[in-house]
Amino acid sequence: MLDTLRRGARSWVAKFLLIMLVASFGVWGISGSILTAGSNAVVSVGDTVVTPNEFRLAYDRQMAVVGRQIGQRLTSEQARAFGIESQVYSQLIAGAALDEQAREMNLGLSEDRLAALIAEDPTFHDFNGRFDRGNFQRVLSSVGMSEEDYLKSRSQVAVRTQIVEAIADGFEAPDAMIQTLARYEAETRDVDYLLLTKSNIDPVAAADETTLSAWFEDNKARYAAPEYRKITYVKLQNEDIADPAAITAEAARADYESRKDRYTTAETRTVDQLVFADRAAADAAAAALAGGKSFDELATDQGRSAVDVRIGSFTKSSMPDQSLADAAFAVTQAGGTTPVVDGQFGPVILRVSEIKPETSRSFAEVEPEIRKELALAEAAQVLLDVHDAYEDARAGGMTLAEAAAEQKLTPVTVEAVDRAGRAPDGTVLRDLPESQQLLRDAFEAEIGVETPPLSIGSDGFLWFEVEDVTPARDRTLDEVREQVVADWTAMKTVEALGTKATELKERMDKGADLATIAEELSLAVETKFSLNRAGADAVFGEAAIASAFSGASGLVAVADDASGDNKILLKVKSVNDAASVTADSVAPEQRAQVSQQIADDILDQMVARLQAEYGVSVNQTLGERALAF
Repeated sequence: MLDTLRRGARSWVAKFLLIMLVASFGVWGISGSILTAGSNAVVSVGDTVVTPNEFRLAYDRQMAVVGRQIGQRLTSEQARAFGIESQVYSQLIAGAALDEQAREMNLGLSEDRLAALIAEDPTFHDFNGRFDRGNFQRVLSSVGMSEEDYLKSRSQVAVRTQIVEAIADGFEAPDAMIQTLARYEAETRDVDYLLLTKSNIDPVAAADETTLSAWFEDNKARYAAPEYRKITYVKLQNEDIADPAAITAEAARADYESRKDRYTTAETRTVDQLVFADRAAADAAAAALAGGKSFDELATDQGRSAVDVRIGSFTKSSMPDQSLADAAFAVTQAGGTTPVVDGQFGPVILRVSEIKPETSRSFAEVEPEIRKELALAEAAQVLLDVHDAYEDARAGGMTLAEAAAEQKLTPVTVEAVDRAGRAPDGTVLRDLPESQQLLRDAFEAEIGVETPPLSIGSDGFLWFEVEDVTPARDRTLDEVREQVVADWTAMKTVEALGTKATELKERMDKGADLATIAEELSLAVETKFSLNRAGADAVFGEAAIASAFSGASGLVAVADDASGDNKILLKVKSVNDAASVTADSVAPEQRAQVSQQIADDILDQMVARLQAEYGVSVNQTLGERALAF
């Protein structure tokens, strides 16, 4: 409930406050002394300034935060794609506005309070949960931050927190708002609709050459060929240098004999069990068995089924009661029963329903497997030697192919692959080792330049070279004519279907009935009952749901279906306005969430007002210079 409001907690101020109030040290390294702060400032808000050093520090921290979220260090191109620089400017401007407000209000923090805040930070605690100065210094050192910079930053956070808490702490959304929002989200609708597909319109006429060429020129970027690279790689793992043929028959036989039990499967027996209240009852049942009564009949006399008496399949050593194991494995054939046995829970009679004899795999059967295992074990012992020998060969002037041949490794050449791992024909190359890292590094490497090896797990290596680069280019219409024709036809079909749906809506607006239109199109009117604003629907999708809730009962609308290929002509049949929902029915945690989101909006407005009041100046040239180091 209240998912609509939850989606509202995405304002930049809410995100900024999260970053501002939570100290993060799990980064790959930042610097507290990249540039010497001069008289110029990257950001100025009133008399509060952000130096180039502080800007670069914030940028590196944000790079680390996003990098941890995606699980890799960001490149400069990825940082631009994620908008890291814009995020940092927004964060620093908001922080400077709060700092300027704090300065004007003469807010501060005593040394004792600052010391207490640092001592309370679990980042600096030892295993006993107490502040440890050595740990404090190690953490700061690991992120490249001086103690002075940290104390200043922590003090700023604490002072900003005073303003934030004064504005937002304790705010409670009024009942009238909670009730209105709850009813808004709880409202449901019954909707009649027709699903219009391309079968409901005439086929689109083929485009002439002039039309097709013009459309292709307008959309040429969609059909451009990406950059392709020719890559040769050499992989070194245990299996790449293992030689099962080099393992002698004597060594394989000795391994077989030393671990023969590994190739033996013990006899198993499936056992049924009847438990008796006392020895006299058990002896009577044994006598009945001897007289010709079946085990199943005895079970039926006890009111038990075949499932009830089955206790499982066991090897002799795996049976939980060894006295029962001895009796069960003394039975000579399947279907046989034991005498009365005194088990852990009283006297029992067992039946052995199935016997699977012991099996052993012969040396001839397992010799290939043993040779492979022994060869892999030997390869693991020399893998680093092979790595070093390959590296020495390259350092001595050998080519990748020559160094690989000397170590009996096999180079593999990929004639053409793009950044996404696709060949020119669109085939995905799924057998590339360490494909993500290989492609990422290969598209940053120069032709013919030796690169450091990539790691494969904890015990493998991958060398590669870029042999050739085919630049990205625009394809000609003739190269992609079939796809262009299909795309143009699909676009025109969607347009024609949209026109048809709009015409039908206009007829309904003038009084036509949905059932009449359905009959004309040989369609059936379908109904969605209790359609919810926030619900997911496989047919309607978000667009059609939004249209269904865009007006009162009786609303007629046209929208795309969930696939985007079809159109939905709908009419709202009835509206359940959720009048029975009251503020009291909203859970406390949901009320608190709504209140917090409104408090975030208030903070957003306050920071915007402070920026307007104090004025904001940004020196992007200086910021770019700070990031260049």
